[in-house]
Amino acid sequence: MRFELAFAALAPDLEVIAPWKESEFLERFKGRSDLLEFARREGIEIEATAEKPYSTDENIMHRSYEAGILEDPTVAPPADMHKLVRPLADTPDEPTNLEIHFKDALPDRVVDLDAGVTYDQPLTLFQFLNEAGGRHGIGRVDMVENRFVGIKSRAVYETPGGTILHQALRDLEGIAMDREVLRLRDSLSPKFTELIYNGFWFSPEMDFIRAAFAQSEELIDGTVRLQLLKGNVILLGRSSPSSLYDRDLASMDVEGGYDQKDARGFININSLRLRAHKLIIKKAAEG
Repeated sequence: MRFELAFAALAPDLEVIAPWKESEFLERFKGRSDLLEFARREGIEIEATAEKPYSTDENIMHRSYEAGILEDPTVAPPADMHKLVRPLADTPDEPTNLEIHFKDALPDRVVDLDAGVTYDQPLTLFQFLNEAGGRHGIGRVDMVENRFVGIKSRAVYETPGGTILHQALRDLEGIAMDREVLRLRDSLSPKFTELIYNGFWFSPEMDFIRAAFAQSEELIDGTVRLQLLKGNVILLGRSSPSSLYDRDLASMDVEGGYDQKDARGFININSLRLRAHKLIIKKAAEG
């Protein structure tokens, strides 16, 4: 569905031939077991087998598993299924310390502080985070999703590098993104993910949201220090040349530009509706 919606948006004149939706194909192959037998008979190399009857897809971002024995949501994934992320029992006891540098919300450099190695190319940067995150058991997800066609589906993912980058960027946004911009961006995030999941990447509404997101990401620059350990991304510190954080203003020990006496009027104004609501409840109770 996602491929065909993309074709419709970018090249509507193309004819799409999808065997799975053709009557002749459906009559010949009733399900996964028929397909597995056909692949075996014809010498087609695939990962799925009768002993491991689930489908697998992988790209630089993640590895996913669906169908077969995973269709029973009560069944735990087989211990030997995961290829990218180690089980926690097999992860090292010593952490890996990293610095991730962002420019306009995009990672442009990752520094392995323990090894003194810097990764500044997108591919190698992501490959390193996948390896380091997987080694520390970071990025396994087991969930039941709501498909666009109206049914629920169980899927298992491994996303080590993506998990690390996501948590690091969210931390940096806390110091460098305006509060109201962050709130508005987050309100659009469910719609953004829905459009991706349902295959509407090339749509006018997606163009609108991506333009808004690009605007919000300007000047989200800085560095996040973190540790990877036992399935956790432990945030240690962050800095940004475009930081909106004022240490003196926020300090409980330093008198900055904020006058504590100003809070009296601020609280009085914001409590007016609460007082009014309480009075209405009291009157109603009194009859």
